[in-house]
Amino acid sequence: MNPRAPQLRRLALVVLAVLLLGGGSLGYGLHARHRDLPAAAGDGSFSLAEPGLYYRDSATGQVARQSGTGGPPATGGPACERFYAAGERALCLRKLPGIPARTQALVLDRQLREVKRVTVPGIPNRARVSASGNVLSWTAFAIGDSYATTGFSTRTSILDLRTGYLIKSMEEIPLTIDGTRYHAPDVNYWGVTFARDDNRFYATVSTKGRTHLVEGDLHDWSAKALRENVECPSLSPDNTRIAFKKKVSDDPAAPWRLYVLDLADMREHPLAETHSVDDQAAWLDDRTVGYALPGGEGRAGGIWSVPADGTGEPRLLVPGGSSPAAAS
Repeated sequence: MNPRAPQLRRLALVVLAVLLLGGGSLGYGLHARHRDLPAAAGDGSFSLAEPGLYYRDSATGQVARQSGTGGPPATGGPACERFYAAGERALCLRKLPGIPARTQALVLDRQLREVKRVTVPGIPNRARVSASGNVLSWTAFAIGDSYATTGFSTRTSILDLRTGYLIKSMEEIPLTIDGTRYHAPDVNYWGVTFARDDNRFYATVSTKGRTHLVEGDLHDWSAKALRENVECPSLSPDNTRIAFKKKVSDDPAAPWRLYVLDLADMREHPLAETHSVDDQAAWLDDRTVGYALPGGEGRAGGIWSVPADGTGEPRLLVPGGSSPAAAS
């Protein structure tokens, strides 16, 4: 008999006890983190039933609503890091705790009750819903956290609620650039916007250090590049123009400016907002574009608006707000 056997048995029992205790602590930690996560779906008391400007309140992290009649905002919406609403659906993106980073995409109905949830790798970044509410898209940063830096990577998904089909990564869509089928390992999509037919879409694709505006067709399962230097496109309600951010400087602190592109003749014009905007603009109506600014340089942070024809001047709508969406 091995004289060390009793010692080995005692050591094995100690190790087993430590593992059991550690596992219990880990389980409690995961449960506690999940328990402490703010509610991401509404209880029906705050909904999309009232028309107005819906947005994320930076003070609480929850969705709020500003009505067109003035008065204090309505509060108590779900907790989201990115939010968008249109038609019969809303999309709420939230970062889940833990490492590696994960994004939870929550599809909500007009009462902001959960319809579906999808979890993807990365940090919440962009959210869009088609005018009908049938098709949704979200973008998460898989690597890095800014389009102004090199080495970032994105993952953009599209969910069709009519069929339940989920495109986990838009990189699967066949891409054509300059009339030729394009293949490259560095292709990244982000900033999807949908046409009223729930089929045509526009998005940004980045490859070889250049960004392109692409037009896609879900039925044909294809995408083609239309022009360069277009990021985070947003299609106007009448489907004739695209608001986008254009790179105008190599300064990483202020690289972009908001523009509007007329799809009929592909002419563009800058908007009156001269600050760099790192946001996917939202059309508040056919004449007005809304967007978020972080603040600084003499400007308050929050949701601003500007006329889409390039005239006028920026106007602060919601101090401390982000993720604007005009719902009716």
